[in-house]
Amino acid sequence: MDKSPEMLRIPAGNIVQRDDRNKTHWHAHINPFELGRHLVTQQLYTTTMTDNPSAFSGINKPVENVSWYDAVAFCNALSQAQGYQKVYHLDAGETQVIAQANGYRLPTDAEWEYACRAGSVAVQYGDINNIAWFEGNSAGQTQNVGLKQPNAFGLFDMLGNVWEWCWDLYDAEVYGPYRIFRGGGWSDTNRGCLASNRRRSHPSYQIDDLGFRVARNL
Repeated sequence: MDKSPEMLRIPAGNIVQRDDRNKTHWHAHINPFELGRHLVTQQLYTTTMTDNPSAFSGINKPVENVSWYDAVAFCNALSQAQGYQKVYHLDAGETQVIAQANGYRLPTDAEWEYACRAGSVAVQYGDINNIAWFEGNSAGQTQNVGLKQPNAFGLFDMLGNVWEWCWDLYDAEVYGPYRIFRGGGWSDTNRGCLASNRRRSHPSYQIDDLGFRVARNL
């Protein structure tokens, strides 16, 4: 696996999202952007950050046990290493977006779901055994990225293997700083790995089935 993320261009489009908790739905327009073809691997993370917090060791396995704070710090470090402008201003626990920066960032919740579905209305873009590592086939751990079938945009592991941090707050009025993560992981059942599933936790949360992939503005 390369030490740089392979980025794919995601075309512009629209998506209708929903939240089953509060029974709401909303429309989102997606501008064209780039998204990592693979989850961030342990090799890429270690090369960039010099440490590896993962519970399941393997250079081509996704990095996990990373908090949302870890993920945005990685985005800045990778941007700096590759000569891009840092997207995030980090100061005393506060994270602000530098709007015109051209570096790496986390996808938004809407971008993630739009990219996962890749034009499909189905909640899984193929047979679960062919597209995802989940409870039924993962052998109780993460697996190397890119071994299952990609979706129509060419993205691997959008469902299963590890959940993926997104940029967005979930519901600031109810949950405060909690951030969204998507996609399902190696320990989830079939029904846990759906394009529509939205989970949330504190940005300091770390667990062995939660990682991320990177995005960039075009």
